Amino acid sequence: MVDRRQCQLVPAVDLVHRRALEPDRGHILSKAPAPVLTDETAQFLTDLTGAPLQNGALWHAALTHGSLGEASDYQRLEFLGDRVLGLVIADWLYETTGAAEGKLSQRLNALVARETCADVARALSVPPHIRMGKQARDDGGANSDNILGDVMEALIGALFLERGFDAARAFVRKAWTKPMAGGTGQRKHPKAALQEWAAGNRRKPPVYTLASRDGPDHAAVFTVRVSVGGVGEAEARGSSKQEAETAAARMFMERFG
Repeated sequence: MVDRRQCQLVPAVDLVHRRALEPDRGHILSKAPAPVLTDETAQFLTDLTGAPLQNGALWHAALTHGSLGEASDYQRLEFLGDRVLGLVIADWLYETTGAAEGKLSQRLNALVARETCADVARALSVPPHIRMGKQARDDGGANSDNILGDVMEALIGALFLERGFDAARAFVRKAWTKPMAGGTGQRKHPKAALQEWAAGNRRKPPVYTLASRDGPDHAAVFTVRVSVGGVGEAEARGSSKQEAETAAARMFMERFG
């Protein structure tokens, strides 16, 4: 039998002290430090968006590439920003042009394309502020259309979450002034132009072939060859297969069209 005299209870005062201390200590041990933007980047974003930042962690994520392996990167914000951008541009086109649905769609697709988003990011001097791993940066990630386009959309997503749709719309209309005024998307897409050219010259449709894919996933370079039977072929490179196909079609038309 167990001698009850040997079963000593923990003094009540110790239990009280432990209950008082343990929640605070556990909170301190489990709390991760909040992501912090550099002063330079925080000032850049403040100047870019026209107001002080309210949620630094949100903007920190918008500028963070997955190569850093951090818990939060720009992917979810890019998903949201893509939709906000599309709505803003669609509304802008509807308001300012009387074009038919087909022409509106053509311009919308060009204005929200990754290449256009990347060009806007470069014009706004976004690349130096993107956070990415050394290897990704050494491989040219900071100048990749894929990454720059995604980051630009992530910034729009962050602005939408922090300040609402009106602020996001004002930002997009200012940032996209040049491509909108420059007629981006008014001319027929090179692939569509080549398709029509081939049909008009009684040729078989153009055939696109992926000639090579080089580099790491975050900075891949695609080489695509397009050929039209009985005419010739052209080859071009791009940071995505679609971009390379477009460049190849454009080169073909310049050479044979």
